Amino acid sequence: MYRNTRSRYRGSSGRPGVNANRRAPARRGGSLNHSLFINKAINQVVTPDQAGSLFSDFALDQRILDTVKNRGLTTPTPIQDQAIPVILQGKDVIGIADTGTGKTAAFLLPLLNKIYHNRSEKLLIIAPTRELAVQIEQECKAFSPSMGIFTALCIGQNNMNYQIRLLGRNPQVIIGTPGRLYDHIQRRTINPSLITNLVVDEADRLVDLGFITTLRNIISTLPETRQSLFFSATINHDVQQLLGQFTRNPETVSVKNRDTSLNVEQDVILYTDPFHRMNLLHDLLIKPELKKVLIFSQTKHGTEKLHLALVERGFSSVCIHGNKNQNQRQKALNEFKDNRTQILVATDVAARGLDIPDVSHVINFDTPEKHIDYIHRIGRTGRADKKGVALTFVK
Repeated sequence: MYRNTRSRYRGSSGRPGVNANRRAPARRGGSLNHSLFINKAINQVVTPDQAGSLFSDFALDQRILDTVKNRGLTTPTPIQDQAIPVILQGKDVIGIADTGTGKTAAFLLPLLNKIYHNRSEKLLIIAPTRELAVQIEQECKAFSPSMGIFTALCIGQNNMNYQIRLLGRNPQVIIGTPGRLYDHIQRRTINPSLITNLVVDEADRLVDLGFITTLRNIISTLPETRQSLFFSATINHDVQQLLGQFTRNPETVSVKNRDTSLNVEQDVILYTDPFHRMNLLHDLLIKPELKKVLIFSQTKHGTEKLHLALVERGFSSVCIHGNKNQNQRQKALNEFKDNRTQILVATDVAARGLDIPDVSHVINFDTPEKHIDYIHRIGRTGRADKKGVALTFVK
């Protein structure tokens, strides 16, 4: 849609905003080559012969199967199709799959099934961001209504005393971020010796954020006899070392075909100066097809500044970044998820794991520093076999 319309987007200066008839040159200093931001989407159609199992084929409790059916799910994604049977066998698993392919349900469904049939089972889930931890808890509750499975969410900037009260109810599932979980372990409000199941979600992001020492400290307190699952879109060297230390004969389930989703149309928008870039963004956002837009900025200050500039121009916008407290971040995220606002401006805190339905466009207002950051940013659109568009501003 974008690559074949060279002058589709023009700012107030009248200069073309998109030039996709040629590959962009590499950035100076050996940084990312802009050709990585250009790719034509491919329509994916799954024929009956290509489809895998049905959820009803798995050895899951009928209550879970009914809940899955009520949520309109019948055919598992490839990572779910391959990982769920292995997890049900009690094996350690390393799950590698493209972002937006249903990794959360791939580990939650079999582990909830395990807990439901044995109430002595305890599950610890470690996530890199507070937003992802909240989302996982929401999914956990959604998949286990009326099953008597209790959860405790342990994340920073949430009331510690309230978390301690939740933990005092002896929940079967504890979900949290590394710093707060380790704090509870040190306070002895979490007894790690009771944990029988471990999930580390977005493991490479945890390492990138500098949590590798805290991760090692947490996992080293857990019983050696446990089921351990590590899920991520990418596995780097440091994560590979963690896997070797904290898994037993793991089975690797990899359905990763390529770095970015086939469903995402990718293109660049050329600009000359900050004023030109802002005008081009304005011209984009008034187009009717940009219904639900996630805009990434590189810094906390830049995110706040861009959000305020958009509000001043009359757009419906919210923002999340590290200087916002958890209530502010969650409120903004919920407004965007529930379609109460058109635009969410965010730092890379929103780039990993978050399942925000029906994001029509991802816009990189600031060029990401690493290709892996780009991959995860644009993974917020084109999810669940829907088409999406990713646009990156290039000077």
